[in-house]
Amino acid sequence: MKRGLLPWEADPFFVQGQVQSLARHPSNRQQTTKNRKVVCQCGIFIFKSSFAQSTNLAKYLSQPKKILVAPLDWGLGHATRCIPIIRELQRQGAIVLLASDGRALALLRQEFPMLQSFELPSYNVAYPTGHMTGNIARQLPKILWAIWLEHRAVRLLALRLGIDGIISDNRFGCFFSKKRSVFLTHQVNIQVPFFLGKKIVNFFNRLVINKFDECWIPDMPLTPNLSGELSHPIGPTLSKKTKYIGALSRLTAYNNPPQRYDAIAVLSGPEPQRTQLEKALVEQGSQCSFNLLIIQGKPEGLANEAQHLPKNLKIVCSMTTEALNQAILESAVFIGRSGYSTIMDLARLGKPALLISTPGQTEQEYLADKFLKENTFFTQKQSELNLSEGIKEATKRTGLSGDFFGEKMVSEAVAAFLLAC
Repeated sequence: MKRGLLPWEADPFFVQGQVQSLARHPSNRQQTTKNRKVVCQCGIFIFKSSFAQSTNLAKYLSQPKKILVAPLDWGLGHATRCIPIIRELQRQGAIVLLASDGRALALLRQEFPMLQSFELPSYNVAYPTGHMTGNIARQLPKILWAIWLEHRAVRLLALRLGIDGIISDNRFGCFFSKKRSVFLTHQVNIQVPFFLGKKIVNFFNRLVINKFDECWIPDMPLTPNLSGELSHPIGPTLSKKTKYIGALSRLTAYNNPPQRYDAIAVLSGPEPQRTQLEKALVEQGSQCSFNLLIIQGKPEGLANEAQHLPKNLKIVCSMTTEALNQAILESAVFIGRSGYSTIMDLARLGKPALLISTPGQTEQEYLADKFLKENTFFTQKQSELNLSEGIKEATKRTGLSGDFFGEKMVSEAVAAFLLAC
Protein backbone atom coordinates (compact mmCIF):
# COMPACT_ATOMS: atom_id res chain seq x y z
CA MET A 1 0.00 0.00 0.00
CA LYS A 2 1.41 3.37 -0.99
CA ARG A 3 0.84 6.10 1.52
CA GLY A 4 1.61 9.46 -0.08
CA LEU A 5 2.99 12.36 1.91
CA LEU A 6 1.09 15.60 2.07
CA PRO A 7 2.92 18.69 0.83
CA TRP A 8 3.59 19.99 4.35
CA GLU A 9 5.15 16.60 5.21
CA ALA A 10 7.50 16.37 2.26
CA ASP A 11 7.86 19.70 0.43
CA PRO A 12 11.02 21.59 1.44
CA PHE A 13 9.45 24.78 0.16
CA PHE A 14 6.38 24.48 2.37
CA VAL A 15 6.59 26.96 5.25
CA GLN A 16 3.78 27.48 7.78
CA GLY A 17 1.02 26.39 5.43
CA GLN A 18 2.32 28.22 2.35
CA VAL A 19 4.39 27.02 -0.59
CA GLN A 20 7.10 29.41 -1.63
CA SER A 21 7.33 29.90 -5.36
CA LEU A 22 9.74 27.36 -6.77
CA ALA A 23 10.52 29.75 -9.57
CA ARG A 24 11.85 32.28 -7.04
CA HIS A 25 14.01 29.79 -5.17
CA PRO A 26 17.74 30.36 -5.89
CA SER A 27 18.28 26.75 -6.93
CA ASN A 28 15.59 27.07 -9.59
CA ARG A 29 16.29 30.54 -10.99
CA GLN A 30 16.48 30.65 -14.74
CA GLN A 31 15.58 33.20 -17.34
CA THR A 32 12.43 35.05 -16.30
CA THR A 33 11.34 36.55 -19.61
CA LYS A 34 9.83 34.29 -22.26
CA ASN A 35 10.92 31.12 -20.53
CA ARG A 36 8.81 31.45 -17.37
CA LYS A 37 8.06 28.12 -15.73
CA VAL A 38 4.42 27.29 -16.17
CA VAL A 39 4.12 23.54 -16.57
CA CYS A 40 4.29 21.40 -13.43
CA GLN A 41 4.61 17.65 -13.63
CA CYS A 42 5.32 15.73 -10.42
CA GLY A 43 6.78 18.84 -8.76
CA ILE A 44 9.18 19.67 -11.64
CA PHE A 45 8.67 23.01 -13.36
CA ILE A 46 9.45 23.07 -17.08
CA PHE A 47 10.04 26.00 -19.40
CA LYS A 48 7.04 26.50 -21.63
CA SER A 49 8.93 27.81 -24.67
CA SER A 50 11.69 25.21 -24.69
CA PHE A 51 9.26 22.43 -23.84
CA ALA A 52 6.90 23.36 -26.65
CA GLN A 53 9.75 23.03 -29.13
CA SER A 54 10.77 19.64 -27.77
CA THR A 55 10.32 16.47 -29.77
CA ASN A 56 8.71 15.00 -26.62
CA LEU A 57 5.60 17.19 -26.95
CA ALA A 58 3.50 14.45 -28.55
CA LYS A 59 4.62 12.01 -25.88
CA TYR A 60 3.68 14.51 -23.13
CA LEU A 61 0.24 15.12 -24.61
CA SER A 62 -0.43 11.37 -24.81
CA GLN A 63 0.54 10.72 -21.21
CA PRO A 64 -2.21 9.30 -18.98
CA LYS A 65 -4.14 11.92 -17.02
CA LYS A 66 -3.63 12.09 -13.26
CA ILE A 67 -6.98 12.29 -11.51
CA LEU A 68 -7.51 12.88 -7.80
CA VAL A 69 -10.66 11.25 -6.37
CA ALA A 70 -11.72 12.70 -3.01
CA PRO A 71 -14.87 11.38 -1.28
CA LEU A 72 -16.32 12.78 1.92
CA ASP A 73 -15.93 10.77 5.13
CA TRP A 74 -19.53 11.05 6.31
CA GLY A 75 -20.40 7.40 6.47
CA LEU A 76 -18.95 5.00 3.92
CA GLY A 77 -21.42 5.65 1.10
CA HIS A 78 -19.48 8.47 -0.53
CA ALA A 79 -16.40 6.26 -0.76
CA THR A 80 -18.22 3.11 -1.95
CA ARG A 81 -19.98 4.87 -4.81
CA CYS A 82 -16.66 6.31 -6.00
CA ILE A 83 -15.37 2.77 -6.55
CA PRO A 84 -17.14 2.32 -9.94
CA ILE A 85 -15.84 5.74 -11.03
CA ILE A 86 -12.29 4.84 -10.01
CA ARG A 87 -12.55 1.58 -11.96
CA GLU A 88 -13.85 3.43 -15.02
CA LEU A 89 -11.03 5.98 -14.80
CA GLN A 90 -8.54 3.12 -14.68
CA ARG A 91 -10.25 1.37 -17.58
CA GLN A 92 -9.84 4.51 -19.67
CA GLY A 93 -6.14 4.74 -18.83
CA ALA A 94 -6.09 7.41 -16.12
CA ILE A 95 -3.70 7.38 -13.16
CA VAL A 96 -5.91 7.62 -10.06
CA LEU A 97 -4.83 9.13 -6.76
CA LEU A 98 -7.02 8.94 -3.65
CA ALA A 99 -7.65 11.56 -0.99
CA SER A 100 -9.99 11.39 1.99
CA ASP A 101 -9.86 10.77 5.71
CA GLY A 102 -11.12 8.44 8.41
CA ARG A 103 -13.02 5.29 7.53
CA ALA A 104 -13.66 6.41 3.95
CA LEU A 105 -9.92 6.54 3.29
CA ALA A 106 -9.38 3.23 5.09
CA LEU A 107 -12.00 1.59 2.87
CA LEU A 108 -10.46 2.96 -0.35
CA ARG A 109 -7.01 1.82 0.73
CA GLN A 110 -8.47 -1.62 1.39
CA GLU A 111 -10.08 -1.73 -2.06
CA PHE A 112 -7.15 -0.16 -3.96
CA PRO A 113 -3.96 -1.00 -2.01
CA MET A 114 -1.70 -0.16 -4.97
CA LEU A 115 -2.99 3.39 -5.48
CA GLN A 116 -1.25 6.38 -3.96
CA SER A 117 -3.40 7.96 -1.26
CA PHE A 118 -3.39 11.10 0.85
CA GLU A 119 -5.12 12.05 4.07
CA LEU A 120 -7.16 15.25 3.98
CA PRO A 121 -8.28 17.37 6.95
CA SER A 122 -11.31 15.81 8.60
CA TYR A 123 -14.77 17.38 8.87
CA ASN A 124 -15.20 15.17 11.96
CA VAL A 125 -18.98 15.68 12.01
CA ALA A 126 -20.98 14.04 14.79
CA TYR A 127 -24.73 13.59 15.29
CA PRO A 128 -25.16 13.73 19.08
CA THR A 129 -28.87 14.61 18.81
CA GLY A 130 -31.75 13.93 16.44
CA HIS A 131 -31.93 17.56 15.31
CA MET A 132 -29.94 18.13 12.10
CA THR A 133 -30.11 21.93 12.09
CA GLY A 134 -28.79 22.12 15.64
CA ASN A 135 -26.10 19.49 15.03
CA ILE A 136 -24.71 21.26 11.96
CA ALA A 137 -25.08 24.79 13.36
CA ARG A 138 -22.96 23.94 16.39
CA GLN A 139 -20.26 22.39 14.20
CA LEU A 140 -20.37 24.91 11.33
CA PRO A 141 -17.15 26.79 12.27
CA LYS A 142 -15.28 23.47 12.44
CA ILE A 143 -16.73 22.37 9.08
CA LEU A 144 -15.85 25.65 7.35
CA TRP A 145 -12.31 25.47 8.71
CA ALA A 146 -11.94 21.90 7.39
CA ILE A 147 -13.22 23.01 3.96
CA TRP A 148 -10.63 25.79 3.83
CA LEU A 149 -7.86 23.42 4.90
CA GLU A 150 -8.80 20.76 2.34
CA HIS A 151 -8.96 23.39 -0.41
CA ARG A 152 -5.42 24.45 0.41
CA ALA A 153 -4.26 20.83 0.64
CA VAL A 154 -5.77 19.91 -2.76
CA ARG A 155 -4.26 22.98 -4.39
CA LEU A 156 -0.81 22.01 -3.11
CA LEU A 157 -1.25 18.39 -4.16
CA ALA A 158 -2.28 19.50 -7.65
CA LEU A 159 0.78 21.71 -8.00
CA ARG A 160 3.24 19.23 -6.55
CA LEU A 161 2.03 16.07 -8.27
CA GLY A 162 0.91 17.49 -11.60
CA ILE A 163 -2.71 16.45 -11.11
CA ASP A 164 -4.82 17.04 -14.23
CA GLY A 165 -8.32 16.76 -12.75
CA ILE A 166 -10.23 16.39 -9.50
CA ILE A 167 -13.41 14.46 -8.71
CA SER A 168 -14.86 15.47 -5.35
CA ASP A 169 -17.72 13.55 -3.77
CA ASN A 170 -19.36 16.19 -1.56
CA ARG A 171 -16.07 17.70 -0.36
CA PHE A 172 -16.76 21.39 -0.91
CA GLY A 173 -13.11 22.47 -0.80
CA CYS A 174 -11.68 19.90 -3.22
CA PHE A 175 -11.30 22.03 -6.31
CA PHE A 176 -8.56 24.13 -7.87
CA SER A 177 -9.38 26.85 -10.38
CA LYS A 178 -6.51 25.83 -12.66
CA LYS A 179 -7.59 22.18 -12.89
CA ARG A 180 -10.75 20.57 -14.23
CA SER A 181 -13.00 19.61 -11.33
CA VAL A 182 -16.20 17.61 -10.82
CA PHE A 183 -18.58 17.72 -7.86
CA LEU A 184 -20.38 14.39 -7.38
CA THR A 185 -23.61 14.68 -5.38
CA HIS A 186 -27.19 13.46 -5.11
CA GLN A 187 -28.20 16.44 -2.97
CA VAL A 188 -28.78 19.37 -5.27
CA ASN A 189 -31.85 20.15 -3.16
CA ILE A 190 -30.90 19.65 0.50
CA GLN A 191 -33.88 18.83 2.68
CA VAL A 192 -34.30 21.31 5.57
CA PRO A 193 -37.39 21.39 7.82
CA PHE A 194 -38.09 25.12 7.50
CA PHE A 195 -38.95 26.83 4.21
CA LEU A 196 -36.68 29.85 4.76
CA GLY A 197 -33.87 27.67 6.05
CA LYS A 198 -34.19 25.43 3.00
CA LYS A 199 -33.91 28.43 0.67
CA ILE A 200 -30.81 29.75 2.43
CA VAL A 201 -29.06 26.37 2.68
CA ASN A 202 -29.66 25.51 -0.97
CA PHE A 203 -28.57 28.96 -2.13
CA PHE A 204 -25.15 28.42 -0.55
CA ASN A 205 -25.09 24.75 -1.66
CA ARG A 206 -25.47 25.78 -5.30
CA LEU A 207 -23.04 28.66 -4.83
CA VAL A 208 -20.33 26.21 -3.80
CA ILE A 209 -21.20 23.65 -6.49
CA ASN A 210 -20.77 26.40 -9.08
CA LYS A 211 -17.10 26.62 -8.09
CA PHE A 212 -16.67 23.29 -9.90
CA ASP A 213 -16.60 22.84 -13.67
CA GLU A 214 -19.11 19.97 -13.65
CA CYS A 215 -21.74 18.47 -11.35
CA TRP A 216 -22.42 14.74 -11.67
CA ILE A 217 -25.63 13.31 -10.24
CA PRO A 218 -25.72 9.51 -9.73
CA ASP A 219 -29.31 9.03 -10.85
CA MET A 220 -31.50 9.01 -13.94
CA PRO A 221 -32.73 12.37 -15.27
CA LEU A 222 -36.38 11.32 -15.61
CA THR A 223 -38.83 9.14 -13.72
CA PRO A 224 -38.49 6.51 -12.47
CA ASN A 225 -35.51 7.60 -10.41
CA LEU A 226 -34.08 6.95 -6.96
CA SER A 227 -33.33 10.35 -5.45
CA GLY A 228 -36.69 12.05 -5.99
CA GLU A 229 -36.70 15.69 -4.85
CA LEU A 230 -33.07 15.50 -3.73
CA SER A 231 -31.86 15.74 -7.34
CA HIS A 232 -34.95 16.81 -9.28
CA PRO A 233 -35.30 19.50 -10.51
CA ILE A 234 -31.77 20.90 -10.72
CA GLY A 235 -32.80 24.49 -11.52
CA PRO A 236 -31.33 26.98 -14.02
CA THR A 237 -28.20 27.84 -12.01
CA LEU A 238 -26.75 24.32 -12.40
CA SER A 239 -28.40 23.06 -15.57
CA LYS A 240 -25.48 23.87 -17.89
CA LYS A 241 -22.88 22.00 -15.87
CA THR A 242 -24.96 19.08 -14.58
CA LYS A 243 -24.82 15.53 -15.92
CA TYR A 244 -26.97 12.64 -14.76
CA ILE A 245 -24.72 9.59 -14.90
CA GLY A 246 -27.06 6.90 -13.60
CA ALA A 247 -26.90 5.13 -10.24
CA LEU A 248 -23.53 3.93 -8.94
CA SER A 249 -22.89 0.71 -7.06
CA ARG A 250 -19.78 -1.36 -6.44
CA LEU A 251 -21.94 -4.50 -6.10
CA THR A 252 -23.01 -7.00 -8.75
CA ALA A 253 -26.26 -8.94 -9.10
CA TYR A 254 -26.04 -12.62 -9.96
CA ASN A 255 -28.02 -15.79 -9.22
CA ASN A 256 -28.74 -15.93 -5.51
CA PRO A 257 -26.57 -18.49 -3.72
CA PRO A 258 -28.02 -20.68 -0.96
CA GLN A 259 -29.32 -18.64 1.99
CA ARG A 260 -26.98 -18.55 5.01
CA TYR A 261 -28.49 -15.65 6.98
CA ASP A 262 -32.01 -14.50 7.73
CA ALA A 263 -30.73 -10.93 7.71
CA ILE A 264 -27.53 -8.94 7.20
CA ALA A 265 -27.03 -5.56 8.87
CA VAL A 266 -24.51 -3.21 7.25
CA LEU A 267 -23.65 -0.26 9.50
CA SER A 268 -22.26 3.12 8.55
CA GLY A 269 -22.70 6.80 9.24
CA PRO A 270 -21.51 9.36 11.78
CA GLU A 271 -20.94 8.61 15.41
CA PRO A 272 -22.35 8.17 17.98
CA GLN A 273 -25.43 7.07 16.02
CA ARG A 274 -23.62 4.20 14.27
CA THR A 275 -22.58 2.71 17.60
CA GLN A 276 -26.03 3.20 19.11
CA LEU A 277 -27.65 1.28 16.25
CA GLU A 278 -25.08 -1.50 16.54
CA LYS A 279 -25.81 -1.91 20.26
CA ALA A 280 -29.56 -2.07 19.60
CA LEU A 281 -29.10 -4.69 16.86
CA VAL A 282 -26.81 -6.84 19.03
CA GLU A 283 -29.17 -6.63 22.00
CA GLN A 284 -32.29 -7.55 20.04
CA GLY A 285 -30.50 -10.00 17.75
CA SER A 286 -29.21 -11.95 20.76
CA GLN A 287 -32.79 -12.52 21.90
CA CYS A 288 -34.08 -13.72 18.51
CA SER A 289 -33.83 -17.09 16.85
CA PHE A 290 -32.94 -15.98 13.33
CA ASN A 291 -29.38 -15.90 11.98
CA LEU A 292 -28.05 -12.34 11.82
CA LEU A 293 -24.76 -11.12 10.34
CA ILE A 294 -23.65 -7.61 11.40
CA ILE A 295 -21.01 -5.70 9.41
CA GLN A 296 -19.75 -2.95 11.70
CA GLY A 297 -18.50 -0.69 8.91
CA LYS A 298 -15.03 -0.31 10.45
CA PRO A 299 -12.53 -0.82 7.61
CA GLU A 300 -9.74 0.44 9.86
CA GLY A 301 -10.02 -2.90 11.70
CA LEU A 302 -8.43 -6.14 10.56
CA ALA A 303 -10.12 -7.45 7.42
CA ASN A 304 -12.77 -10.04 8.20
CA GLU A 305 -11.92 -10.04 11.90
CA ALA A 306 -14.92 -11.84 13.37
CA GLN A 307 -16.49 -11.81 16.80
CA HIS A 308 -18.94 -14.53 17.83
CA LEU A 309 -21.69 -14.01 20.39
CA PRO A 310 -24.70 -16.36 20.46
CA LYS A 311 -24.76 -19.02 17.76
CA ASN A 312 -27.29 -17.09 15.69
CA LEU A 313 -25.28 -13.83 15.74
CA LYS A 314 -22.04 -13.02 13.94
CA ILE A 315 -20.20 -9.69 13.91
CA VAL A 316 -17.56 -8.70 11.36
CA CYS A 317 -15.74 -5.38 11.42
CA SER A 318 -15.43 -5.05 7.62
CA MET A 319 -15.54 -6.98 4.34
CA THR A 320 -14.08 -6.52 0.90
CA THR A 321 -16.50 -5.69 -1.89
CA GLU A 322 -16.57 -9.29 -3.15
CA ALA A 323 -17.19 -10.77 0.29
CA LEU A 324 -19.89 -8.23 1.12
CA ASN A 325 -21.58 -8.79 -2.23
CA GLN A 326 -21.71 -12.53 -1.57
CA ALA A 327 -22.94 -12.09 2.03
CA ILE A 328 -25.83 -9.81 1.01
CA LEU A 329 -26.94 -12.22 -1.68
CA GLU A 330 -26.81 -15.06 0.89
CA SER A 331 -29.16 -13.10 3.20
CA ALA A 332 -32.95 -12.94 3.02
CA VAL A 333 -33.24 -9.33 4.24
CA PHE A 334 -30.90 -6.34 4.25
CA ILE A 335 -30.80 -4.01 7.28
CA GLY A 336 -29.10 -0.62 7.10
CA ARG A 337 -29.34 3.13 6.94
CA SER A 338 -31.55 4.77 4.35
CA GLY A 339 -28.59 6.60 2.82
CA TYR A 340 -28.57 7.14 -0.92
CA SER A 341 -25.59 4.86 -1.58
CA THR A 342 -27.42 2.06 0.24
CA ILE A 343 -30.48 2.69 -1.93
CA MET A 344 -28.33 2.35 -5.07
CA ASP A 345 -26.84 -0.93 -3.81
CA LEU A 346 -30.33 -2.28 -3.09
CA ALA A 347 -31.45 -1.22 -6.56
CA ARG A 348 -28.56 -3.22 -8.02
CA LEU A 349 -29.25 -6.38 -6.00
CA GLY A 350 -33.06 -6.19 -5.79
CA LYS A 351 -33.10 -7.17 -2.10
CA PRO A 352 -35.92 -6.49 0.40
CA ALA A 353 -34.76 -4.24 3.21
CA LEU A 354 -35.43 -2.80 6.64
CA LEU A 355 -34.18 0.79 6.52
CA ILE A 356 -33.37 2.83 9.64
CA SER A 357 -32.59 6.50 9.04
CA THR A 358 -29.90 8.27 11.05
CA PRO A 359 -31.76 10.46 13.57
CA GLY A 360 -31.79 14.06 12.39
CA GLN A 361 -30.29 13.34 8.95
CA THR A 362 -33.02 14.83 6.78
CA GLU A 363 -31.84 13.26 3.52
CA GLN A 364 -32.17 9.77 5.01
CA GLU A 365 -35.50 10.60 6.63
CA TYR A 366 -36.80 11.83 3.27
CA LEU A 367 -35.66 8.67 1.44
CA ALA A 368 -37.04 6.36 4.16
CA ASP A 369 -40.43 8.07 3.98
CA LYS A 370 -40.40 8.05 0.16
CA PHE A 371 -39.77 4.31 -0.18
CA LEU A 372 -42.14 3.41 2.66
CA LYS A 373 -44.97 5.28 0.91
CA GLU A 374 -44.11 3.56 -2.36
CA ASN A 375 -44.27 0.17 -0.57
CA THR A 376 -40.72 -0.53 -1.69
CA PHE A 377 -38.99 -0.97 1.68
CA PHE A 378 -40.07 -1.19 5.30
CA THR A 379 -38.64 1.50 7.58
CA GLN A 380 -38.38 2.11 11.30
CA LYS A 381 -37.03 4.91 13.45
CA GLN A 382 -33.91 4.03 15.40
CA SER A 383 -35.65 4.83 18.70
CA GLU A 384 -38.52 2.49 17.78
CA LEU A 385 -36.48 -0.42 16.44
CA ASN A 386 -38.26 -3.77 16.58
CA LEU A 387 -35.99 -6.21 14.81
CA SER A 388 -38.35 -9.20 14.62
CA GLU A 389 -41.25 -7.13 13.28
CA GLY A 390 -38.98 -5.19 10.92
CA ILE A 391 -37.56 -8.30 9.26
CA LYS A 392 -40.99 -9.85 8.91
CA GLU A 393 -42.48 -6.68 7.36
CA ALA A 394 -39.49 -6.16 5.05
CA THR A 395 -40.16 -9.47 3.30
CA LYS A 396 -43.66 -8.26 2.40
CA ARG A 397 -42.32 -5.27 0.40
CA THR A 398 -41.48 -5.38 -3.28
CA GLY A 399 -37.94 -4.02 -3.19
CA LEU A 400 -36.53 -2.03 -6.10
CA SER A 401 -36.79 -3.22 -9.67
CA GLY A 402 -35.97 -1.47 -12.89
CA ASP A 403 -32.87 -0.16 -14.62
CA PHE A 404 -31.52 2.82 -12.70
CA PHE A 405 -27.96 2.28 -13.90
CA GLY A 406 -26.33 3.76 -16.96
CA GLU A 407 -22.88 2.30 -17.46
CA LYS A 408 -22.68 4.04 -20.82
CA MET A 409 -23.57 7.35 -19.16
CA VAL A 410 -20.72 6.93 -16.66
CA SER A 411 -18.28 5.93 -19.39
CA GLU A 412 -19.19 8.94 -21.54
CA ALA A 413 -18.98 11.35 -18.60
CA VAL A 414 -15.53 10.07 -17.63
CA ALA A 415 -14.29 10.16 -21.24
CA ALA A 416 -15.46 13.77 -21.70
CA PHE A 417 -13.91 14.75 -18.36
CA LEU A 418 -10.52 13.23 -19.23
CA LEU A 419 -10.58 14.94 -22.60
CA ALA A 420 -11.25 18.30 -20.96
CA CYS A 421 -8.47 17.91 -18.37
